Amino acid sequence: MAGRLKQPTGRYGGRSAEERQAERRRRFLDAGLQLFGDSPGFRGTTIAALSEAAGLSTRQFYEEFRTLEDVLAALHLQVNDWAEEAALTGLATAEGQPVAERVTAAFRAYAANVTGDPRRLRITFTEIIGVSPRLERQRLERRSRWVDFLCAEAAAAAERGEAAHRDYRLAATAFIGSVNGLLHDWQAGYVDADLDEVVDELVRLLLGILRPVGWRPEGV
Repeated sequence: MAGRLKQPTGRYGGRSAEERQAERRRRFLDAGLQLFGDSPGFRGTTIAALSEAAGLSTRQFYEEFRTLEDVLAALHLQVNDWAEEAALTGLATAEGQPVAERVTAAFRAYAANVTGDPRRLRITFTEIIGVSPRLERQRLERRSRWVDFLCAEAAAAAERGEAAHRDYRLAATAFIGSVNGLLHDWQAGYVDADLDEVVDELVRLLLGILRPVGWRPEGV
């Protein structure tokens, strides 16, 4: 296709063209969450099937997206944004608390968000893998944002005297891999534990990174 179709202008049914466009995009993303995150998955979905699930036409699809990969890319970012918002909210509820309580609150909120809808887990940890170099870059860039998130919290804990002073980037990268792997395996049924046990194990792992063997708070 040479280019995107021309967008309509003006108001119709009391809604602006921008409002109608946002509604169409939301419906396509909702349909993508269902089809990519459940059955038949991203690789088994066609534009026609996605459009039908959204209750829209393929012509309208091309007004919003170029390819199905664009839909998957948007969903991947959206799911991660939801999870990040949940983690930040969890941290906010533990404002002023010791680092163990802050980490626990953040991870409980994060885990509840990403596991509350199995479709989100599948998109984040399964469907995004191996699609294209473009999506692999996006996946790694979004992971890097999570690494930055952890490093910032670790640095703040160190300034409060609750964690060791060091460069946490390598450890945070390894820890994010552990989070992704454990949640993926738990969702797939390979881990015989409930979600609270999974979160507790991740919290212990992170606290072990922040407070390695032999570390003592300054002045102790």
